[in-house]
Amino acid sequence: MLVAAAVCPCPPLLVPAVAAGAARELDAAHAACTDALGVLAAARPDLLVVLGPAEQSGRGTHPQGTRGSFRGFGVDLDVRLGPGEGPASGRELPPSLAVAAWLLERTGWSDAPIEGLGVGEPLAAERCIEVGREIAARAERVALLVMGDASACRTLKAPGYLDERAAPFDAEVARALGTADVAALKALDTELAYQLKASGRAPWQVLAGAAEGADLAGALLYEDAPYGVGYVVATWS
Repeated sequence: MLVAAAVCPCPPLLVPAVAAGAARELDAAHAACTDALGVLAAARPDLLVVLGPAEQSGRGTHPQGTRGSFRGFGVDLDVRLGPGEGPASGRELPPSLAVAAWLLERTGWSDAPIEGLGVGEPLAAERCIEVGREIAARAERVALLVMGDASACRTLKAPGYLDERAAPFDAEVARALGTADVAALKALDTELAYQLKASGRAPWQVLAGAAEGADLAGALLYEDAPYGVGYVVATWS
């Protein structure tokens, strides 16, 4: 059963070595993510599942200790998903899970076994919800770290340029995540999320499936769009 969840944004810019001179602009987001991971630790889960958007159509699992890297962003920095060596070979973590691994390393996570799950951005809402139900049934006390960004269309300089639908979409996402509104997350418009380049849509809907019947309360810790991309930090507990 799901006992806690933390929702965090997943831009590589969240890692100061990648952001370089812009790092201080995300200080408030860093602090909120640290607080959110504290909620996960306080829940004393038997299993932590880390979810994040992935490019492949479908999903891919990543065992504890799987390597990730920010070399593709011009930074000589490697991370691991939790303690341990992980598999000797195989796929690296997708960028979203590499950011999660960096957050977990930064906070010294050692409270429960970890598994990573890359969720293909095109994955249908119904399947996302089914995946969430499957995750919640895997242990008596399951926690989720859910990585994903809201729209990328909040300003003229945003990756997706300015779209007037972006701010209302992000506001509804922040409200739903901040109040643990499972029904609203299930009902997110998949096509609109795709058009607005909201990478978190599929992971959020996995969270919605996992939270069915869990009776969790939400808290919104951070919501902003410093680079024209919506970033939300929230906790469910």
